[in-house]
Amino acid sequence: MRFAEAVERLAVLPDPLPEPAAALMPVIVAGDGNPPPRIPPTGQAGRPAAVLALLYPDDRGISRVVLIERTSSGGHHSGEVSLPGGKAEPGDADAVATALREAEEEVGLDTAAVGVRVVGTLGAFWIPVSDFAVTPVVAVAERRPTLVPAPREVARIVEPPMATFLPGAPIRMVERTVAEPRWQLRFGAYDVEGLTVWGATARILSQLGAILAS
Repeated sequence: MRFAEAVERLAVLPDPLPEPAAALMPVIVAGDGNPPPRIPPTGQAGRPAAVLALLYPDDRGISRVVLIERTSSGGHHSGEVSLPGGKAEPGDADAVATALREAEEEVGLDTAAVGVRVVGTLGAFWIPVSDFAVTPVVAVAERRPTLVPAPREVARIVEPPMATFLPGAPIRMVERTVAEPRWQLRFGAYDVEGLTVWGATARILSQLGAILAS
């Protein structure tokens, strides 16, 4: 997808937002404990967090997006592929501020140098394993950024074309055992440069792809 076309289609985010591909939603196929909850416990909203879906043009004018492979630090999401982002800090004015700050810290994003413009936000969602209430922030940059991984947090930066996540793009079915108690999940995932993009990150990108295809 050409970057100019992506910018045009993101001029106004649709309401309601399209759904991500159904195949990306994890399904429990076996386990030794109760199924994980799909909504926060009553009266709780989870810890606020935000991620940044940043689109920008490559040298050929193709629209690309920033993803990171997290280091294997032993945390809830260590070793996973995700969008840059993390938990809100007291000084963050809102989810946009959180997402941009985290992108600067994790990949060295210089928003002024590349002309970053925030388009809007997608629907927030709750991640049970880490108890984060995550808001996806969508932004575009006029120029391709120079990105540098933060060594303690980011093992690798990948910059796939946004076409990887458009409706009809290949989705591979995967089974994996996760969490404690142990659950065996079956879910759809995208293959990106030898990495598996699944879970919330895959669903955010699929929803963004559906917006771009509309």
